[in-house]
Amino acid sequence: MENLLAPDAQLATALSGASGGREPQLRQVSSEEEARQVAEEFESFFISQMIEAMFQGVGENNPFGGGAGESAFRGLLHEEYARVMAGTGGLGLADNLTAEILRYQEGDDA
Repeated sequence: MENLLAPDAQLATALSGASGGREPQLRQVSSEEEARQVAEEFESFFISQMIEAMFQGVGENNPFGGGAGESAFRGLLHEEYARVMAGTGGLGLADNLTAEILRYQEGDDA
């Protein structure tokens, strides 16, 4: 029974396997602004995964693309696209996530 992970730890373990080695940080937030930042980081990660899947197989037989440079930096480009998209409204997940983070933490304190 001791080896069972809490739901948060299970989510972190699942995400760390899908994120190319990046592990999500589980922590308490101290303000609404920090909760918003965490929510935007999660939305950015989610969008990055969508973009990565969307671009698989695209441009590999392109006369102006490809090569070692493109393959080395493609992931960084996808992350930056996602960060910009999440910061400018993205899919609208950050608003709901911020509210849920704050609600979840209020429940933790009780």
